[in-house]
Amino acid sequence: MIRVEDLAARPELRAPALQLGFVGGEFLGHGLTGGLASSKRIAAHWPEFFLVLLDDDVPVARAAAIPVAFPTSERPELPDHGWDGALVWAAEDHLDERSPTALVALEVYVAETARGRGLAAQALLELKNRARRAGLSRLVVPVRPTGKPPLESIVDYLGRGTDPWLRSHERLGAEFRKIAPFAMTVTGTLAQWEQWTGIRLKDGHTVVPGGIAPVLASTEQDLGVYVEPNVWYEHPL
Repeated sequence: MIRVEDLAARPELRAPALQLGFVGGEFLGHGLTGGLASSKRIAAHWPEFFLVLLDDDVPVARAAAIPVAFPTSERPELPDHGWDGALVWAAEDHLDERSPTALVALEVYVAETARGRGLAAQALLELKNRARRAGLSRLVVPVRPTGKPPLESIVDYLGRGTDPWLRSHERLGAEFRKIAPFAMTVTGTLAQWEQWTGIRLKDGHTVVPGGIAPVLASTEQDLGVYVEPNVWYEHPL
């Protein structure tokens, strides 16, 4: 039987939950905000929104979310920077001591051995429950279109309506809000990219393992830049 715990009650679950793995390639953890999402700071500050799904007390899935103030006069729309933008909003709100009104789901990850059992849906439903109990008005998610070919535009890909992760959100009643064209950005030297991906980048676009967009590289500048689109969805509470 699946049981849901959070880090407020079981802080020792953070490490084994993170050991389940990560979505995408290793390089995604090297963006400016990539490491922050799984950091002890986030887990310590909002432990009630870091959920761990247990099967016989063994972690099989996790979900992490952060509260933000949205919408406001300064934030009439969800950020084009998606995942990165949500983390910046949360940091701004914390520094400004501004009360949150919405919950942003940063990730839902299910261990490979536990997939196909509806655990992602269970985690999302529990995040909705947590948002309601916290008095928040909405749950929004910068959804990663996991099936997107790296060289296909996000607009063309969405037109096909075949992405499994987007459809999972829609089956739970989530509604499309907007495209976040630069939801996650990772920059690095050519040597760093080779370390992260095992690929020596050349000038122009290169597809790397775990990416849903190409890396744009310049050998003259010794620079590789990855910009990934996500899709904002809102789950009704």
